[in-house]
Amino acid sequence: MTVYTPETALTDLGPDFSDPVEPANFPKTILRYRNDRAAETIGLAQLNDEDWLRHFGRFKPLPDNMPEPRAIRYHGHQFRSYNPQIGDGRGFLFAQLRAEDGRLLDLGTKGSGQTPYSRSGDGRLTLKGGVREILATEMLEASGVPTSKTFSLIETGEELARNDEPSPTRSSVMVRLQHSHVRFGAFQRLAFLDEAENMATLIDHVRAVYHTDIPASAPATLAPALLARIAERTANMVASWMAAGFVHGVMNTDNMNVTGETFDFGPYRFLPVSDPKFTAAYFDEYGLYAFGRQPATAIWNLQQLGGAFTLLADADDLTEALKAFEPAYQNALRDHCFFQLGISASSLEDDLRTLERLFTWMTESQVPWHQFFFDWYGGSESAHRATKSPVADLYAQESFAPVRADLMGRSSSPTAQLDHAYFARRTPETLLIDEIEHLWSAIADDDDWSLFHAKLDGIAQKRDAMILAQ
Repeated sequence: MTVYTPETALTDLGPDFSDPVEPANFPKTILRYRNDRAAETIGLAQLNDEDWLRHFGRFKPLPDNMPEPRAIRYHGHQFRSYNPQIGDGRGFLFAQLRAEDGRLLDLGTKGSGQTPYSRSGDGRLTLKGGVREILATEMLEASGVPTSKTFSLIETGEELARNDEPSPTRSSVMVRLQHSHVRFGAFQRLAFLDEAENMATLIDHVRAVYHTDIPASAPATLAPALLARIAERTANMVASWMAAGFVHGVMNTDNMNVTGETFDFGPYRFLPVSDPKFTAAYFDEYGLYAFGRQPATAIWNLQQLGGAFTLLADADDLTEALKAFEPAYQNALRDHCFFQLGISASSLEDDLRTLERLFTWMTESQVPWHQFFFDWYGGSESAHRATKSPVADLYAQESFAPVRADLMGRSSSPTAQLDHAYFARRTPETLLIDEIEHLWSAIADDDDWSLFHAKLDGIAQKRDAMILAQ
């Protein structure tokens, strides 16, 4: 059993990076979801529901932890327009703890009330938004994507007015667990304000807390080294999105962090079929954050982070550091796609050619994205299983022959669990927008959570089949 080990790394930074805030006082606290699997990793699974509500609905401080919540200061590019008026506007950092592997973890909130950065917002979260985030984080984890974990969701009894869904709608407060809430935008803010000393402090903090294998050095040397590491982590995250058919939707620089984890979900989507132009946000009119543009957007965001680091380091050194992204992305794309397919890798050059043929065919054929990866999980060992697929006719077409040849030449990875009950199914577990809307309607109309829990059970089966195979 993991022992609860509190930390105060954020408050140790000093008052220049965050502000103390008061949590909202909610009319009700109705527990809708608690992630006991995640709680076990930080020594909190023993909390009873009453204590859980007290800490994660009323935000009574955890023992020997942060004495008060703190809203983190940051700026950011939102759809490539710089905004110096943002920061933690409806959330705060509530606690920090050591995980069972020794790494630092944050407990951060969403919908916990107004802060100095709320502007005209109410600081609240819709219950639907919380439900959607649970589903996203669970599915991403099951798909091998580096992601925050939804730790808690509590309905709060308020009625909220929102323009993008029927109002009034139900409210909630959510707690997420992730390794870092330090966003690219935190550095952008310090560069905007010309705070070189604080920039050096934050850069060294990130090195010492999250990337401990990078040696301590002068800021001019440390900044490029840290940028290269963040570029590698970001490349891995985005490559995992591309392999999982995931569209984040709002890749603003304030939604990217220094440990390369997916978080701050807005109008995300999972692809129904391969479409590089597919967008998740209805307000992304020009497809800036379309599926196929996610790698390029990640590079652009990293360039903005590098631009902020020029407050301390030479621009040429930072430009050189950004070159770490491309090879890291290519390797990660191969690794994540082959993980999704449960097959073994060979040479990177051959593997990337295989993926190019695969994605070209997937786009042209419009095969259901997740069905394909499910049907061919295990490569040649699943050829017979694929003949029983609902889309088996697509695999019989002449255009599929080169892809079939590639797959038949690949053995399953040593850890693939093809005998798992998940692969006895005819169809995979998916999380398309229509499914989310359907299960939400049952909650909104009848307070029926059965479809939600059934979906989580299905995702858990996928996780057990795939993640436990790693």
